[in-house]
Amino acid sequence: MTKSPSVLDDGRAPGEIPLSEIEAILEGRHTNPFAVLGIHKLGEEFRVRCFVPGAEAVSVLGLNGAELGELARRHDDGFFEGLVTATQRQPLRYRARRGDTEWAVTDPYSFGPVLGPMDDYFVREGSHLRLFDKMGAHPLKHEGVEGFHFAVWAPNAKRVSVVGDFNNWDGRRHVMRLRMDTGIWEIFAPDIRAGSAYKFEIVGKGGEVLPLKADPYARRAEMRPKTASVTAPELQQTWDDAAHREHWEKSDHRRQPISIYEVHAGSWRRKPDGSFLSWDELASELIPYCTDMGFTHIEFLPITEHPYDPSWGYQTTGLFAPTARFGEPEGFARFVNGCHKVGVGVILDWVPAHFPTDEHGLRFFDGTALYEHEDPRQGFHPDWNTAIYNFGRSEVLSYLVNNALYWSEKFHLDGLRVDAVASMLYLDYSRKEGEWVPNEYGGRENLESVRFLQKMNTLSYGAHPGVMTIAEESTSWPKVSYPVHEGGLGFGFKWNMGFMHDTLSYMKREPIYRRHHHNELTFGLIYAFSENFVLPLSHDEVVHGKGSLIAKMPGDDWQKFANLRAYYGYMWGHPGKKLLFMGQEFAQWSEWSENRSLDWNLLAYHPHEGVRRLIRDLNFCYRSKPALHARDCEGEGFQWLVADDADNSVFAWLRLAPGEKPVAVISNFTPVYRENYRLPLPNEGRWREILNTDAEIYGGSGKGNGGRVQAVNAGGTISAEITLPPLATIMLELEQI
Repeated sequence: MTKSPSVLDDGRAPGEIPLSEIEAILEGRHTNPFAVLGIHKLGEEFRVRCFVPGAEAVSVLGLNGAELGELARRHDDGFFEGLVTATQRQPLRYRARRGDTEWAVTDPYSFGPVLGPMDDYFVREGSHLRLFDKMGAHPLKHEGVEGFHFAVWAPNAKRVSVVGDFNNWDGRRHVMRLRMDTGIWEIFAPDIRAGSAYKFEIVGKGGEVLPLKADPYARRAEMRPKTASVTAPELQQTWDDAAHREHWEKSDHRRQPISIYEVHAGSWRRKPDGSFLSWDELASELIPYCTDMGFTHIEFLPITEHPYDPSWGYQTTGLFAPTARFGEPEGFARFVNGCHKVGVGVILDWVPAHFPTDEHGLRFFDGTALYEHEDPRQGFHPDWNTAIYNFGRSEVLSYLVNNALYWSEKFHLDGLRVDAVASMLYLDYSRKEGEWVPNEYGGRENLESVRFLQKMNTLSYGAHPGVMTIAEESTSWPKVSYPVHEGGLGFGFKWNMGFMHDTLSYMKREPIYRRHHHNELTFGLIYAFSENFVLPLSHDEVVHGKGSLIAKMPGDDWQKFANLRAYYGYMWGHPGKKLLFMGQEFAQWSEWSENRSLDWNLLAYHPHEGVRRLIRDLNFCYRSKPALHARDCEGEGFQWLVADDADNSVFAWLRLAPGEKPVAVISNFTPVYRENYRLPLPNEGRWREILNTDAEIYGGSGKGNGGRVQAVNAGGTISAEITLPPLATIMLELEQI
C-alpha cells in the first residue's frame, strides 16, 4: 500500500506515530505498547505497527497466509509501520527478512485480552478461587493461535514484560497489558511452547529496572542453581483414586487410624552416585515400603521449588511448582496416584508463614512491599531472616488460599501440614518490646493471620471434604482444631508439641531418676483431648545437634534400643494420631542430614531390624484395633489404670471404643524385670498379649506373659498379676467382651 499523499508538519504521514513514541518502544520505556503496536483502525483504514529486532523488511500476513501488505521501516533497529488491506482487526503474522534470511513472527499485540471483567470483579473482591487457572503461564489457543497466556500481579509497576529464551530475554518484545482495575498485567504470547524458561522484567514506578522475577504462580521451574520459571502444559493425569478419595470424604478423620511417615524426598534414598531419585523412582521404592510398614500417610517436607537445599524446602520461591529436583510435575501426580491406589495418603508440608528474600522471589516484587509488609516490624522475620506475608492484603490472601486449594485440586493431595503457625498468630513472636506493632485493639494477636487461616481452612474443607489440615502450633492458642463457626481456626488437627517435649525430656533421663519426673508423662493427659492431636516425632527432633532418637536414649546399647522400643509402644498406645520421621523407624544412629541417604545398611543388624519390625507391628496393631484409634481425640477413649506408680516408673491405661474390645497399655520405664505386678482391669477373663516391645523378634530379652493373662475378681476388685519386661511396653486385649 502507498502512503496517503498528505504529510504532517514533522514529515509523518497521517496515522504514523511520532519518532518519540518509536524511541520509547525501542528503549523499553513505553508503558502501553498495545496502544500503538499491532493493528489499529484509523478512519476507514487499518494501520499496522511492529517491532521486529534485526529485520530489514517486513510483510504482513493473515493467519490464513494471505498477504495484507508491506510495511515501511521507520527505524533501523526494526520498527515498521504501514497501511494494510485488512477489513477487520485480526491476529497477524509477519514475514521478516534480513539479507537472505527469512523468518516468521506472530504479533502478540494483534490479540485481544484473555482475562475478562468477571475475573477483575472476583479478584477485586478477593473471592476468585481459581486464580491458579488464570495467573502465571497457561497454554492456550487464543483467536486461532496456539501459545501461552501470561498474567502477573504488579500494581505499582511502570512496565512489565515477560522475557525468556523465546524472545532472547528482551524486555521490549513482550510488554504486557495492564488491567487497571486489578493491577494485573497480561499478554498472550503466540507460538511459545511448553518447556520455555521465562521470568518477568519489571520496571518500578521510579523507572528502575528490577532484578528479573520468577513467576509467583509458575507451575514448573528450572533446576537450581537456575531460577527461571518454565512454561508447562496443563497437568494431564489419569486418576485411579476414586475409592481412596471417597473413603476419606465420608470418614471422620478423628476416628480413623492415621499413622504418618514424614519424609524428606531428597534424602530418603539416593542413587549410588548421590543424585536424587525421580518421582517415579521414589514411587517404586517408597510406596511399597510405606505400605509394608503400615503407615497410612506420607508427609513430605516442602517439595515446592526452593533455591537452597539446606533449607529443606522451607525457604520456598515457587509455591505452585513441584521442585525440579525430582522431575516434572506430572511425575509428582503419578506418585500421588500410585499412593492412592494402595490406600496411602499424601500430605504436603506447606509454608505460608514466611518467604525468602532471594532477589528473583516475591520480595519487593514490583519495586514495592507487595506481598510483604513494608514495616519490618511486621514484614521481616528475625528467626529465619525472611519476609512475612501481608495477610491483610486481599490479593496476598487470595494467592495463599488459592495455593492451598491448588494442591488438592490438581494433585489430589490429602492434606496440608501448615508450618510455623505460632509465628503467624502472634505479632510479637520472637520480638522484643518496641519491635512489633500491636493490632487494632492493642493486643499481640495477629488478627489478619487468624482470618487468613480461618478462610483457608473453611474453603479447603468446603471444596475438598476429604482433605485434612494440620497445624504446627507450639503454644496454647485456643481452639486451633475447632470449626471456624465455633470460634476456632478450623484446622483438622494440631501437632502435640507438648507431648513431644515432655516425653523426650523423660526418656532422656537415666531410669533411676525417672521416678522424680513421673508427671512428665501424666501431665499431657490433662489436655490430651482439648484439641485433635497428632503426636509428632518429627525432623525437628533429629537435627541441629539434637542427635537421633536412639542417640537420645540413656544406658548401654541394649538399654538404648529397649528404651526406644518402649517409647514407641507408649506413643502408639497413647491417644492421638502418630507421626514419625524417616530413619527413626529403624533407629538410625546418626543425626539426619539432607545431603545424603538414610543409613539403610543398618537393617542388616538385628537391633535395627527389630525396631523396624516393631514399628510395622505397632502400625498394624493400631490400625486393626478400633480401641487404639477410634477415640484418639475424645476423652471417652482413655482411662487410667495406673497413673501414680512413680517408684516403679510404671504407667498403665485403657484404650476404649464403643462396642469394641478394650486394650490395656502398660509401660515399664526401668530396666527392672517385674513379676506378679498387680494390674487393675475393668473386665474379668483372659486378656491376650497382642504386643510386647521386649519380644526377641524386636531385639528384646523375650520376657512376657506367655501370650495372655487372667483377670480375676477378688473382693469386688478386678485385677491380673502380670509380668512387666524391663524397659518395655506391652498391650493386652480382652479376648471376649
